[in-house]
Amino acid sequence: MERRTFLALVPGSLLAAPLVAEAQPLAGSVRRLGVLLPTMPSGPSEPKGVLLHLSAALRELGYVEGRNLVIERRWAEGNVDRLPGLARELVQLKVDAIVAVSHAAIRSARDATTTIPVVMFTGLSPDPVAAGFVASLARPGGNITGVLIAAEETLAGKRLGLIKEAVPRSTRIGLLSPADAGPRIQVQEAEKAASSLGVKLIVVEVQGDEYDRAFARLAAERPAALLVGASPFFFRDTRRIIALAAKHRLPAIYEWREQAAEGGLMAYGSSMAERSRRAAAYVDRIFKGANPAELPVEQPTKFEFVINLKTAKALGVTIPPSLLARADQVIE
Repeated sequence: MERRTFLALVPGSLLAAPLVAEAQPLAGSVRRLGVLLPTMPSGPSEPKGVLLHLSAALRELGYVEGRNLVIERRWAEGNVDRLPGLARELVQLKVDAIVAVSHAAIRSARDATTTIPVVMFTGLSPDPVAAGFVASLARPGGNITGVLIAAEETLAGKRLGLIKEAVPRSTRIGLLSPADAGPRIQVQEAEKAASSLGVKLIVVEVQGDEYDRAFARLAAERPAALLVGASPFFFRDTRRIIALAAKHRLPAIYEWREQAAEGGLMAYGSSMAERSRRAAAYVDRIFKGANPAELPVEQPTKFEFVINLKTAKALGVTIPPSLLARADQVIE
């Protein structure tokens, strides 16, 4: 059931021209693209990650691997300390552009090159201007531009409010958070929202892939619902997290609409497929000669709210009609 689109509170897209209309790479040219990720790409047992969506979007634009495109993939397998070396490898390969996924990857690419264009794919927190990646969102001014996923300092509180509406009697809600510095602002904003909602927020950090231990800690605290923090690691491990939430009978809300489609109860945020298409649009423009210093950083213009009624039924959760009416999509 398709519903209306939510508008974001952040500024609108500055590069929203149709993608296919631009899909005319120079005849006979072969482009080399580097992709730098903190995790391993999502495998067949997980939802499609940015790499698979990006490859598909580039094909829509006329870039076909083995014909006019070479993609050099580098991933850190969860060890971000490897990212600087992997970024240097891509520079040595003389790629035409680098797509850097996550702040750690962007920082590594920035430190490795000031000339090769870098297309960032990340959240707004920490602020890419304060981090020194760009001079401003409107005029980046250097070799880095790209796509922001969402204003997580806003969405953490929004997601908490939505799961509270879905489970209105909850007085204790868990927050699954990655154990690194990036998500701290998510925790802070979720705590502010929890205070205004009159609920106790139980923050449990995940060290590496120790999800069983994290959920055991959550179970000991007996929360009535769960907010799954925004993290590329959590997207990679979507099915594992959903399975553990089901095992512990925890209604949960997630970052990406794809996570609700995979069996999560609810999701509020961007679409991985759409954000990847926008990143591909930047790559296309750079391949055609655009200067990244003059390409405004794009922020999402819409967020999607998805409810999975199959999961609600399995968990014994009755979604209020008022919440269903506000959903962009209801999976039945």
